[in-house]
Amino acid sequence: MKRALISVSDKSGVVEFARALTENGWEVLSTGGTLSALQAAGVPALKVADVTGFPEILDGRVKTLHPKIHGGILARRDAGHLAELAEHHITPIDLVCVNLYPFRETVAAGADLSTAVENIDIGGPAMIRAAAKNFAGVLVLVDPADYGVALQAEVSQAERRRLAAKAFAHTSSYDAAITAYLGDEPTSNPEFPAQVSLELSQVASLRYGENPHQPATVYRLAGQRGPVLDAEVLAGKAMSFNNYADTDAAWALVSEFDGPACVAVKHANPCGVALADSPREAWERARDADTLSVFGGIVALNRPLDLETAMSTRGTFLEVLIAPEVHDDALSWLREKKPDLRVLRAAQATETGTEYRQLVGGFLAQQRDARLWDDLCPEVVTKAQPSEQEWRDLRFAWMVAKHARSNNVVLAKGGVTVGLGAGAVSRIWAAERAVQNAGERARGAVMASEAFFPFDDVVRLSASVGVTAVIQPGGAKRDQEVIAAANELGLSMVFTGSRHFKH
Repeated sequence: MKRALISVSDKSGVVEFARALTENGWEVLSTGGTLSALQAAGVPALKVADVTGFPEILDGRVKTLHPKIHGGILARRDAGHLAELAEHHITPIDLVCVNLYPFRETVAAGADLSTAVENIDIGGPAMIRAAAKNFAGVLVLVDPADYGVALQAEVSQAERRRLAAKAFAHTSSYDAAITAYLGDEPTSNPEFPAQVSLELSQVASLRYGENPHQPATVYRLAGQRGPVLDAEVLAGKAMSFNNYADTDAAWALVSEFDGPACVAVKHANPCGVALADSPREAWERARDADTLSVFGGIVALNRPLDLETAMSTRGTFLEVLIAPEVHDDALSWLREKKPDLRVLRAAQATETGTEYRQLVGGFLAQQRDARLWDDLCPEVVTKAQPSEQEWRDLRFAWMVAKHARSNNVVLAKGGVTVGLGAGAVSRIWAAERAVQNAGERARGAVMASEAFFPFDDVVRLSASVGVTAVIQPGGAKRDQEVIAAANELGLSMVFTGSRHFKH
């Protein structure tokens, strides 16, 4: 008779599974709540304590940590080990079905430290790891979705190995959650723990990465949800590597604004951003900000996508359109008229405050750049003062500059970007690109720069094309020269005291 040990926190399907095992001639051992559930359902099961001859002790902390359990799991199915089991009156255990105490759920519910500690499983991981190590002879199940495997007449070694890998991933993930919780205390660097375990689970395979010769996939950071990662794709083709990256950038920027806004992104940089009274007007203004670059772009709205707005995308090729909600008639129209367009409903995010960037052999970590306009103390440093409209445009341009790649310069007028220069290797080149992009629209616009001006050349260029107000962090060695140039040319200038480098 084969023997199975079943002790699960997640009891989904466990009664039916155990009943099927016993009907197939298995003997079932169990503990605690699982044993009670099986017996209540009329499924014959032995109490582990009756097998070990030793009661559960220490408020249940010790139940299965016994040679008659671990010897039965760890013994190889060879003559030597089986003879040793017989000598010590230990019966082999051929299946271990275990999932662990709900540590994550307990912590997420706001439990105190002592409660969290009591939900750190010890016996469960020990049994899982023992069974996974001995996968050649023992089936290990940590997921109800795999229960059917054990009911097969034969289970291949390849399948046993897959289940073992899944089991080790299960305990590794569990330990990572505990590490993150216990390590969330001040260290020599109070903002970051001394050790971090990043638990990643695959969400989807991608056709390829940034380029067709690069294989790619998408992973989720344990316990996290992302507005794009978990967005519902309502229409169109599957998301690509570049779609994910660009849509994430577009959503991050459009989420900065309270009123109706639209952001168009190309290659991770905004190419058209606009505020308006309605989603349609916001889209049309963002599109018209740079009709060339928006082709093949990613568009994000911070208001529901209605039919009027959807229809106004006619004639513009887009890769992705994301919004917090999509009206049924708008979705129907887009499915018919733009069948390849990926239409996404953004998900609620549960971001951590830390972001990581991979290096060869390691990671950089930093707190997210979550500083808002309301966290700043903008200071006018020139004789000229910005007008009320210029203040609105300066704030708008500053938010755009925060989300464009460095070095960047943004020109804006009337709540819409008219010129963008991003990813330049010098500040003046970024400004020249923005001015070129704006053309005649630069006259009467404001300028934003995510970092300070090392020289007065950008100020002089902006004045020459009719820019009237500038916002920048300040803090350069030549700030006084820059301010003097602005005063000479009649520009107003605001220092924020906060930089927004984005590499």
